[in-house]
Amino acid sequence: MDTESTYSGYSYYSGRSRGSHRHSERSRERHSKSRSKDSSSRSEKNVTINAPPAEPLLGDQPPTQPPTGDDTQDDNWGETTTAVTGTSEHSLSQEDIVRITKDLEESVGLGCRRYLSLTLGLLLGLLVFLTPLAFLVLPQVLWPERVQPCGTACEGLFISVAFKLLILLLAVWALFLRPPRAALPRIFVFRALLALLVLLLVLSYWLFYGVRILDSQDENYQGIVQYAVSLVDALLFVHYLAIVLLELRQLQPCFCVSVTRNTDGETRHYNLGQLSIQRAAMVILENYYKDFPVHNPALLTASKSRAAKHLAGLKVYNVDGPGNNATAGQSRAMIAAAARRRDTSHNELYYEEADHERRVRKRKARLVVAVEEAFTHVRRMQEEELKKPPGEVMDPREAAQAIFPSMARALQKYLRTTRQQHCHSMESIQKHLAFCITHNMTPKAFLESYLTPGPTLQYGRERWMASQWTLVSEASVTSSLRDGTAFLLKCIDFSLVVTTKGIPYIKLSEEFIDPKSHKFVLRLQSETSV
Repeated sequence: MDTESTYSGYSYYSGRSRGSHRHSERSRERHSKSRSKDSSSRSEKNVTINAPPAEPLLGDQPPTQPPTGDDTQDDNWGETTTAVTGTSEHSLSQEDIVRITKDLEESVGLGCRRYLSLTLGLLLGLLVFLTPLAFLVLPQVLWPERVQPCGTACEGLFISVAFKLLILLLAVWALFLRPPRAALPRIFVFRALLALLVLLLVLSYWLFYGVRILDSQDENYQGIVQYAVSLVDALLFVHYLAIVLLELRQLQPCFCVSVTRNTDGETRHYNLGQLSIQRAAMVILENYYKDFPVHNPALLTASKSRAAKHLAGLKVYNVDGPGNNATAGQSRAMIAAAARRRDTSHNELYYEEADHERRVRKRKARLVVAVEEAFTHVRRMQEEELKKPPGEVMDPREAAQAIFPSMARALQKYLRTTRQQHCHSMESIQKHLAFCITHNMTPKAFLESYLTPGPTLQYGRERWMASQWTLVSEASVTSSLRDGTAFLLKCIDFSLVVTTKGIPYIKLSEEFIDPKSHKFVLRLQSETSV
């Protein structure tokens, strides 16, 4: 439709204007080629942007000539074409920059980036844990005859260093050596700052050790051991700082985020702490898979088909023949017909929904009866199998395959009526049925997965697992959340719109109530009216 509308704008030109247009195109191409040659001679680093070839106008190309691969026009030609003006010989559009950046990132790959960060972390960890041991070993290796003997206090420091290093190793394993939950677009700022702080700390200790101990070949071995103990203590304090920044800082809720799916309007609210935008997006996606129902595009086609049916029912006939007022009359007829259809469309929607609910209840009743009969047959088979020898007992999977045909038709009709047939395969239904039989579950427990839409994680990975999510934000993804921050999480089929509101400051006041104010006296009169 876009190409047809583009070509229709040229239908008013004559053949002479078309020829002059092609002549100007050829002259512009020759001019641009000559300028590109001059620019290449002036500088070695040049950027060449090849715009899509100009496609001939409608009717210029012979119909017998098949289009080649080079002449194929890009679908996004309106967004990727760069216009070269007289004031700039080298120009790059924003789309070209984004495309080059994506190509570079894809060449490196997410796996390479993950392994690179893991490798750097392991190298830093080895440097941290081997440094105190090197401080203790080097004097014994380089100048062993000059080192003073280690006394009881020095040997006690050996035990302190050993246990502190063991505690530090377990703490680092618990905090940092956890499997990654997501691949973030940017680095984690606090973790990078902590790694830089640890690196500066170790390098500072090595610099002081080389100047004051290695150069002078210090003989006081107890002082060297205390120096190594001080390094281990400093590393433990850095780990405590890491716990505060990475774990404790985000526990106190500061913001309320609203997450809305743009296709069906499904909305959830979450309380988050002090997080960056990319880490907030990761937390939102983790909660999305367990809180949001699975995205079902089949439920969204009902309104589109209804609108298409209304438009298809509008027909305009020109009984007076062609005339000057034919277009205006057709417009007035279309507006009047649309108004009449709008007045009755709510009735059609009401009866359509009522009929759909009636059919769903009917299919549901048939499904419930079929499943109950199948489970009754299973219980009867189990009672009969208790009397058989152990070798002839049927396993749950065979029992599920035996009773599945009796309920398959009713279940299939129900899933089609509720537009869930693409969410459940026959293999997954049989596995779920075998699971229910194994754990002696009731028919109602078996049907709960199909009667009530569950969370996204309930279904198979091929039904919901998006290959990649894209975070769209005006602010930097490493910046912290603020009141009014809005960003978008996009996948192939839909998007999640996230808006942030700050939790208001709550001020409580106290009001004292005197306990004596609740006391009262009940006085009874001896004389009452009859």
